[in-house]
Amino acid sequence: MFNIMVVEDDARLRRLICTVLHKNGYKTVEACDGADAMEKLDTEYTDLIISDIMMPNMDGIELTRQLRDAGFNMPILMITARESIEDKRMGFTAGTDDYMVKPIDVNEMLLRVSALLRRAKIISENKIVCGSTTLDYTSLTVSSGGVDIILPQKEFYLIYKLVSYPNKIFTRRQLMDEIWGMDSESDERTVDVHINRLRDRLRDINDFEIITVRGLGYKAVKKS
Repeated sequence: MFNIMVVEDDARLRRLICTVLHKNGYKTVEACDGADAMEKLDTEYTDLIISDIMMPNMDGIELTRQLRDAGFNMPILMITARESIEDKRMGFTAGTDDYMVKPIDVNEMLLRVSALLRRAKIISENKIVCGSTTLDYTSLTVSSGGVDIILPQKEFYLIYKLVSYPNKIFTRRQLMDEIWGMDSESDERTVDVHINRLRDRLRDINDFEIITVRGLGYKAVKKS
């Protein structure tokens, strides 16, 4: 499942876009403006961003510029009411990958999203490589030294999340909300159980390790 962040200050349109994406197999994260998006990107793994341009606090152009300057290379699709060539030039110059003008056709939006993911090779290469170890999101497999370890879904999502952001500390609550969902009735000890199982299953992998940060949560650290 691919994660798409929808950055739009119009709550009704934001919910509509998210609903359409959910129905077509995507997971979404909502942000009300660029500043909100930047904050959520610290903890939310994101494959693609759909962003409005005209927003308070930080507009879509500045959001795109800051992301590219910071080295984020996920595809960005801008959706806006501004349709002049100059507006489009500003968007593409900032680093956006595609552009749609409101009112949008949601079916066209889905086609563009699929094309952007395909172009970025995310669909065929949705992997993380850490040293000699590869984490394959599509097959839920960790491969190292010629050995493939197929993990249960929740365990794979946990390690993929941690390795996606090396050295970043995630609280148990953040991991619960991201992987089990905010409506889950499981408590935070569930995370500890899955982390312990991961450590046991991946004990022979030497490219990274899961560190417990006492009183906070967990992080993945690459080994030198």
